[in-house]
Amino acid sequence: MVSAQTAPRVLVVGAGGIGGVLLSRLLEGGQKVAVVARREEIASVLRTRGPILRDEKGERTVRGGLEVFVQPPSTGAYDFILLATPPNGVEAAARDTAHLLAPEGAMVVLPNGLCEELVARVVGEDKVIGAIVAWGASSPETGVYERTALGGMVLGVLSGEEDPRLPRLAEVLRAVCPVAFTDNLRGARWSKLAINCAISTLGTVGGTRVGPLLRHGFVRRLAMEVFTEVFQVARAEGVKLEKVASTVDLAWLTLSDSEQRAWGSPSLVLKHAMMLAIGAKYRRMRSSMLAAIERGREPPVDFLNGEVVQRGKAHGIAVPVNEHLLRAVHAMTRRELTPGVETLRRLHEQTRPQGR
Repeated sequence: MVSAQTAPRVLVVGAGGIGGVLLSRLLEGGQKVAVVARREEIASVLRTRGPILRDEKGERTVRGGLEVFVQPPSTGAYDFILLATPPNGVEAAARDTAHLLAPEGAMVVLPNGLCEELVARVVGEDKVIGAIVAWGASSPETGVYERTALGGMVLGVLSGEEDPRLPRLAEVLRAVCPVAFTDNLRGARWSKLAINCAISTLGTVGGTRVGPLLRHGFVRRLAMEVFTEVFQVARAEGVKLEKVASTVDLAWLTLSDSEQRAWGSPSLVLKHAMMLAIGAKYRRMRSSMLAAIERGREPPVDFLNGEVVQRGKAHGIAVPVNEHLLRAVHAMTRRELTPGVETLRRLHEQTRPQGR
């Protein structure tokens, strides 16, 4: 626990699943926290009752030094501003809170996608710390936060150099989960992008939790094809993928030329087994993009599969599975497509090369 006299000043921007779990665990660790909730309904519940947290320790109402805002305050000086918004809101969140950064402070970027680059446009690269979240969370009710998958966080800066703020931030975040460091933030972020482009988007189009979907062989195959396309684009970008949470080697899960033409081989059997293990680990995780669509909000698929499609075109690399998934999510948003396993099956058939 960080002592009250030396504790950094922390502002969490966003009170959805990730932001809610973060602020709840930080409060339990004795950290004073300010939060920008954006919606008065959420802010009121957090002020009057406090957050309810559900995780491996059970369910409880969390008390502590929580200051709640609906809009960012006009003044203040925070050492760490934790951006816990969806990717499509992160740049605006950075602009709205940049004036609250302490002189040596940093924006801590939590959303999926390549959002460090977006925030760096607002505050400068030297003010950005990447925080890759390898656990899942949701907010099933207003002010109620559920941790849906265990895991840690990986911290780094875009330059790859040592940064004295990283250990200080890690000391704070260890109240939430285990924390590791990387000197290859881009490689780690691209690996997480690949996971989100596969697992999150397949979960959105499939309309259910990850575990049940990955029991289908064709869904596992689609996931590996997404990994392969993202890996090819990352390589063209000059990025070397890092293992995610030091366990999943996505480069190994990509398909070789021979595996792309085959359905059965010893190596493919091993890769399918790994995908089943991933499904078991994240079996309770439900795509936040699916929840966004159900609530009538714009899902951030353009910052995930859309990013791969855009950069793939720039390099002349075909990414048909990511492109079909991108179109499918947009069609779901327009209520032109119904999510489900059969929708994924049709997408799988549409993306088969001729003659296969």
